[in-house]
Amino acid sequence: MTPFRRRGDRVEAVFGAAESGVLVLLLDQLAQVLSGDPPTGTAADDPVVARLFPAGHATDAELARDYRELTGATLRDGKAEDLALVRATLPVDGGAVRLDTDQARSWLRTTNDLRLALGTRLGITAEGAPQGADEAQASVYHWLTAVQGSLVDALAAAGGRPR
Repeated sequence: MTPFRRRGDRVEAVFGAAESGVLVLLLDQLAQVLSGDPPTGTAADDPVVARLFPAGHATDAELARDYRELTGATLRDGKAEDLALVRATLPVDGGAVRLDTDQARSWLRTTNDLRLALGTRLGITAEGAPQGADEAQASVYHWLTAVQGSLVDALAAAGGRPR
């Protein structure tokens, strides 16, 4: 991948065919996670769902449940819309990605969700990956970090905040 760079009012990067393929697979997996009903109750059964849809309150189960009921569908819909935009702007066989600011923000949110999901599955913490973590998946996690970082840098180069 050539990193995202500012080009006028857009940001651009070029993805190889293999990189686009990896992103498509990750997007498919994230879509599966998002296709379920919004999580309710005190804890999600899936740690990835719990990470993508954190509890609204750490110690009050009733408040956490109410928060999930109020926001779960809206959060899920927003994540699904961002994912659809990334899919629509990603050349499946590799190539240039050209994004306006709003599209770039959708990419930021989706790459963040992908990193959260993959990092949760790998057990990555602030200290890094645990001993014995799948090296290939950890490499993908670090690559996603670089993609996201180059996008943040490109947006910041224009004086705009990623939000």
